[in-house]
Amino acid sequence: MTRTATIVRETSESKVELSLNLDGTGKTDIETTVPFYNHMMTALGKHSLIDLKIRARGDTDVDVHHTVEDTAIVFGEALKQALGDKRGIRRFGDATVPLDEALARAVVDISGRPYAVCTGEPAGFEYAMIGGHFTGSLVRHVMESIAFHGGLCLHMQVLAGRDPHHIAEAEFKALARALRVAIEPDPRIAGIIPSTKGAL
Repeated sequence: MTRTATIVRETSESKVELSLNLDGTGKTDIETTVPFYNHMMTALGKHSLIDLKIRARGDTDVDVHHTVEDTAIVFGEALKQALGDKRGIRRFGDATVPLDEALARAVVDISGRPYAVCTGEPAGFEYAMIGGHFTGSLVRHVMESIAFHGGLCLHMQVLAGRDPHHIAEAEFKALARALRVAIEPDPRIAGIIPSTKGAL
């Protein structure tokens, strides 16, 4: 069974076309028209080993918020679709990732019950302008959007950091590595849904 998904979402604010393969090698082809977000989504694909192709455009003349948010929504929806009934996956994953002075930890449960807790970003991070377009506040918004639309319970914690670029990148890479573990097939439970309820 192939664990792939392709979704096109178009609104009056943006158009997002996204394809992914959960059993890839981390090959990415990303163009969101937001350079720093391209960098973050490339890191997400690379370190999760999810092959990821994104073409997104939107009303960035107003703000990059809509394009960034809608891309995260579509990524979450595609992740959920590709996982299917989640048979045989490890389900839980966690990772702690450094980037120079920054350190972030992500814990993921592919539970089907969306929840996001993001803590530890330093005061003022939400106002930082990264790469000229991307505000620090968008990092948490991306994490929440992926969690809610992917059916994930996500805990993201910034443990250390000073440089906004480093903090954001550590968060995206931590999510990637946690997802890599959580979506991985577990040969000990092949064909079994990893829940006492029998459904996720």
